[in-house]
Amino acid sequence: MMMRFLALCMIWALVSCGDSPPEPYPLPENAMNLIAGDSAKTWMLAKRINGKVRMNMGDCFLHYRQTYLQNGSVSDNNSKAKDCGPSLVGQWEITTTEKGNSYIKITSALIPELLNIEEDHKFFQIRYLSEDSLVLKFSHNQFGKKQWITDYLVTESVDVPDRDFHH
Repeated sequence: MMMRFLALCMIWALVSCGDSPPEPYPLPENAMNLIAGDSAKTWMLAKRINGKVRMNMGDCFLHYRQTYLQNGSVSDNNSKAKDCGPSLVGQWEITTTEKGNSYIKITSALIPELLNIEEDHKFFQIRYLSEDSLVLKFSHNQFGKKQWITDYLVTESVDVPDRDFHH
């Protein structure tokens, strides 16, 4: 009897310790201005997490910049860096689900080629937003397996210690 009770307690502990979905991030009222500034704002990658593993920051990541404009345009500088691939040019908007999760939706005819997906749009969940920091989480299919990527972006004026991280 005692063994059954212990087994039930262990099963309950394992089940109750599972990952529960995070609460929706309360998007600031001035989110558009925080993302795009008065007319345009450029963000750089401070770090990237793949699942729970911090990724190495090679040259393409270190040079990467993404610029959001108030008029809804978005672009990056990939093609300006050696061997980093073509640049993205598209449109962006903020969307919010019924559950309260907010996303940056980027639409571009280039997305299927750049992200190896069929759709011409991609959703990036906003996990944090301030004047100089933006945290986005998105799914990415890599080697036939869905991965969750979390990008920590900052404005260029922010000094990021250990930004050129390598294992």
